[in-house]
Amino acid sequence: MTTFRALLLLLLPIFAGCQSLPWNHTPAESPTERLQGQLGLSDGKLLLRTCQGGREVELIDAGGTGLPDDVRMLAGGAAQPLFADVRGRLVSLSGGTQQLQLTQVYRLQREGSGCKASGADQITLLAAGHEPDWSVEISPQGMLLERPAQSPLALPYVEEQLPDGQSSFSSEANDERLDLWVAPQRCVDSSTGTVSHLTAELRLDDQTLRGCAYRKGPSDN
Repeated sequence: MTTFRALLLLLLPIFAGCQSLPWNHTPAESPTERLQGQLGLSDGKLLLRTCQGGREVELIDAGGTGLPDDVRMLAGGAAQPLFADVRGRLVSLSGGTQQLQLTQVYRLQREGSGCKASGADQITLLAAGHEPDWSVEISPQGMLLERPAQSPLALPYVEEQLPDGQSSFSSEANDERLDLWVAPQRCVDSSTGTVSHLTAELRLDDQTLRGCAYRKGPSDN
């Protein structure tokens, strides 16, 4: 019995070492990729022709983003393709086809410049609303507020990131107090039907204006 116990004690470190072998580790998830392009329906499939290189990629709503329903709502049966700005995990299939398993929809729109928009500008976030119309552009250089019948107002700002995913951009200059709050929630523009991934609230002096926003970026942001 003593010999058996001694042998068991000698084997214990070997059994413990097996727990740390590489094949017991959970494999890391593949990185995601951001793509922009023209989106259309073909044989029930969502196909994106990318602005970057003109690749054709099938979009799979693996993350429950609701994109298929938004496409049907925004297209309204029209054959004209939409513009989409999305993120997901790119999977290559046999025959050279590719699928993007969606994790995030930044923007889906019927109107606008789409792929023709310049990708070289420094704007990082765009927010806009209606009744009354307003828009705010955020860039490293500052904040630009635009309203009808008023001169554009350029201001410096301070950005604050909150734990629940919200962000605030605040400024107090030129006798103007401005606070822009954005939060991660699906938002539909009441005028154009554009779907964005952020809601926006602009507090300007004694006014509170609401709208939608999205973070702008190239394919790798």
